[in-house]
Amino acid sequence: MKVTWPAILGCLALVFAFGTATIRSSELMAEGPVVVPSPAFQAPTPKGLQTAVFAGGCFWGVQGVFAHVKGVRSVVSGYAGGDAKTARYQMVGSGRTGHAEAVKIVYDPAEVRYGELLQILFSVVADPTTLNYQGPDHGPQYRTAIFPATLEQKVTAQRYIAQLDKAAIWRKPIVTRIESGAFYPAETYHQDFLTRNPDNAYIKAHDLPKVSALKRLFPEQYRSRPVLVRAS
Repeated sequence: MKVTWPAILGCLALVFAFGTATIRSSELMAEGPVVVPSPAFQAPTPKGLQTAVFAGGCFWGVQGVFAHVKGVRSVVSGYAGGDAKTARYQMVGSGRTGHAEAVKIVYDPAEVRYGELLQILFSVVADPTTLNYQGPDHGPQYRTAIFPATLEQKVTAQRYIAQLDKAAIWRKPIVTRIESGAFYPAETYHQDFLTRNPDNAYIKAHDLPKVSALKRLFPEQYRSRPVLVRAS
């Protein structure tokens, strides 16, 4: 894959990321990967393929992790929370569009339930206690958020966040938001970025460890061959 300049800039200028790593060492995934309890409540799920939309920081890593989850049929990087006219990478990067970098997951609930996807999100994908940033990426476009597609998903997410907050797994409260809004696919060069660019310095430092954590902490849900975005 030819890496374009926008893709190189990606989720953050790499020089800045490494230059501030020692300064903000306590901020960079301070809690680290951890298996959180499974949801105590999960609303009934209709039969057939379902859709989930999550935001958890740079979409390269979020897409890369969920592409390795059994039962997931597709994962697309994109934007959620803002308007269609501002769903453009350069505009979203300003932090003023209302969008979050997000992924749209199509999954088979007969193989993986919505609550299990949430468990993976909170365990290895994102730190739910950092407000408007993940690791070296700062701004509201990097917030953690859940965009339920159904009332059942909304109730499951609400109860799960309450459950995890009560369990006091993290030293700080959960700030993950439950939001509404349409999902808009990101530019082609962002799709499958982790899979296609495993030697990228940002990917190696910040995203491949999340895939490794998925394999280590959720071996039964992990699959070695990721699903890829199909060209239309």
